[in-house]
This record gives sequence, C-alpha cells and structure tokens, in this order.
Amino acid sequence: MDESLLRELVPAVIGLLVRRGADFASAEDAVQEALIRALETWPDDPPRDPKAWLVTAAWHRFLDAARAETSRRGRELAVRVEPPAGPVPATDDTLRLYFLCAHPTLPRSSAVALTLRAVGGLTTRQIATAYLVPETTMAQRISRAKRRIAGLPLDQPGDLATVLRVLYLVFNEGYGGDLDLAAEAIRLSRQLVALTDEPEVAGLLALMLLHHARRASRTGPGGRLVPLDEQDRSRWDTGLITEGVAILRAALERDRLGEYQAQAAIAALHADARCAAETDWAQIVEWYDELLLLNDSPIVRLNRAVAVGEADGARAGLAALAELSPDLPRYAAVSAHLHERAGDLGPAADLYAEASRAATSVPERDHLTRQAARVRQLLGR
Repeated sequence: MDESLLRELVPAVIGLLVRRGADFASAEDAVQEALIRALETWPDDPPRDPKAWLVTAAWHRFLDAARAETSRRGRELAVRVEPPAGPVPATDDTLRLYFLCAHPTLPRSSAVALTLRAVGGLTTRQIATAYLVPETTMAQRISRAKRRIAGLPLDQPGDLATVLRVLYLVFNEGYGGDLDLAAEAIRLSRQLVALTDEPEVAGLLALMLLHHARRASRTGPGGRLVPLDEQDRSRWDTGLITEGVAILRAALERDRLGEYQAQAAIAALHADARCAAETDWAQIVEWYDELLLLNDSPIVRLNRAVAVGEADGARAGLAALAELSPDLPRYAAVSAHLHERAGDLGPAADLYAEASRAATSVPERDHLTRQAARVRQLLGR
C-alpha cells in the first residue's frame, strides 16, 4: 500500500470535512481514525477511489462523534448534513491547512507537530517517536494546539513566514526514530511550492535539498559525526544538488531575495566546491552580509565569523566573533576552531572541551571531545 498517497490525500479530506460543517479539530480526528482503518483494510481490499473512500470513512467517523455530542447545537446541525453522491470534488485546501496549522498564535513546537499530523498525515505515535517523547505527551501537545485554533475558519489563516518557519524547524529537527523529519519537510515543501508562487518558498525547498544531499556523508561508522570539510563528497547526492541549484536560480531571478534564498546560495557554494580547499569563502562571506540585511541574528553572525576566518584568516574570524556573546550556542566550538587555526592550541583544547560539555547531542559531544584530545596531543608533541 502506498502510504505516501495516504499522506497526500489528508489535507484535501480534512478541508472537505470542514467545508461540510465539521470544525477543524473534529475533522482532523476523524481523518486520523479513517487513516488507521485504511492501513488495516486497504492491503487486502484496496478501494477504486482512495480519496472518496477516505472522505466517506472520515465523514462517518465525524457523524458518530457528532451524534454522541447532541448537546452542541452546531454538531446537531452537522449530523443532518449527508455527503453528496458522486465524485469527490477536487478542491485543494492543503495550502489553507498549512497556514492554519502554522498560525502565529501557536507555540512553534505545537505548530510543527500539528503540521506533521494534519498536513503530513502522520500519526501521533510517529511524531512522538521522531521527537523522542512519550506518545501521551505528543497527544496532549497536539490536542492543545487544535483547541487553540478551533474557532479559526480556513479563510483566516496565519502568514506565509510562519508556515516557512515551521517547515524550516521540521527540517532542522534532524533524523530520529523511525521517521525522517528532513525527508518529511522536503515532501511538505514540495507541496507548498506547487501551491504558491513565492520565490522564498522555492528558496526554502532549495535549501533543504542542498543540505539533504550531504546526508550520507555526515556520519561515519557508529554514528560518528563527520564535519563538512572532512566529508567524502563523492557520496553527496548530485541529483538533489542539481535540482536544488536549479530551483534556487529560478527563485533568485525573481529579484525578491529572502533569507532562505540567501542560505540556499551559501549551501550551493559549498556544494559547488570539488573539495573543501576549493570553497569560495569570499563569496560565502558576501552572502552572509546579504543574509544579515534580512535577518540580523546572533546565529547568522556566528556562522559569518566562521566564513570570515576561512576567507580572511583566523584572526579576522576571531575579531568578528569577539562582537558576539559567549553564551551563544556553538560559540565555544567556533572559538576553538578559530583559535586552533590561529595556532593558539592551549585555548583551543580548553574551548573544545568546554563545547563538548555544552553539546546537545551525543555525536556532537563525542566529536568535540575527540577534537579536544587531538589538540592536546598536538600540544604534547
């Protein structure tokens, strides 16, 4: 059975139920129950029209729930509405559901989870596994999010920037459990690109593709982290790189630069280098300067300091880093790298050790610990 087809149908089915009178939370619950039923029955008895099957099953689930809540006048009215006979209309509410699930009134963590469930068609268990939290915790998070947007109609959604931010966060969650969140974010972003004509949406997709192309080379045996400059570039997915660059070029030609396009341009320059030594760091610094005009954040400045250190020398990078707060995530790791390149091995070893203690993942911690040990070995010589 094609589970990807099921996921693609979910937004349209939810939208149809909402148009027939269901509130968003009830429609989403009904569709999830219909999906479970589909997973149980379709392998042995596949429907001729999967979308119509899901609409009918979800509508019946909704009616059952509505009849159990007869005290609510709106639900009683919905019970009297029966699904029309004939083909299911092709109205696509996917884009509206993106905006509703990523509404600015929701906390970002809740918006991400709700987007994965309502638009991505994932079960609560899958999302909980991906985030390494108990299923009950994720269920509560999703329920709270649905209650918060329960009174918002589909024609009063949030803004595009929030939708893109949610997808960006989904991608950056990385890879955990049985679900590849990065691949899921790419799938959802492809849908959004097909539904809107904004170059920044294309820029985000390009950024994801260019980063995802390096996935196979990012880790070594036992999950060991491999830094960008040490990665085996022959393992990079040239198909994804070619696609990402083409999408980015088309977006940049629109002359409406956004931060995701700028980030994608930086990723494209890394992808274009046949080896780390051939990286065009000067142009990367220029793109970071463009990015700062769009998003002057400490994290962007931190990454720019690394690029300056590569383009203009470690001392220049340390000077750029000195303008930032040492409390920033990865500050110690960046400082260690620049101090090592400048020949300051003592401070570099201590900073690598400090960074390892602040690492947020086991692979990152182990990598920084090895870096500290390596530099101390150099000192011993």
